[in-house]
Amino acid sequence: MQIGVIADTHSKMRPEALDVLKGSDLILHAGDVGREEVLDALEVIAPLVAIRGNIDKTGRAATLPDVQDLEFLGQAFYMLHDVKTLDLDPQGRYRVVIAGHSHKPRNEWIGDVLYFNPGGAGPRRFTLPITVGRLHVSEGGVVGEIVELPV
Repeated sequence: MQIGVIADTHSKMRPEALDVLKGSDLILHAGDVGREEVLDALEVIAPLVAIRGNIDKTGRAATLPDVQDLEFLGQAFYMLHDVKTLDLDPQGRYRVVIAGHSHKPRNEWIGDVLYFNPGGAGPRRFTLPITVGRLHVSEGGVVGEIVELPV
């Protein structure tokens, strides 16, 4: 199963991001969606699960949940916007913790948990790259991949 992961679009849906996410079985948006058109564009590609970020105060994005507790092929996922607000120990409970907020891509195993941040896909922040992510999920595990967009 291939899961596309995007975050921090801040109302900007880049065509390059959509191209990378094509072929995903599911797309996860880890918050700071912005305008509803972002969600609409992602839903054309694949089923979408999204959460609210700190900028999501109006429209459809404001109605999204703060966190998502998910499971795919026996692998447990926890998605929140800012990993610094994680108030539980994921070890032994979750295989993947997905977050956005920092705009910094992260694909790091700590113990048995993959901490995954697809980075920022919207407007450039400082000198950080514009990125999205992919998670390759099987019953045997999860492999994360960060994809830098050619912008």
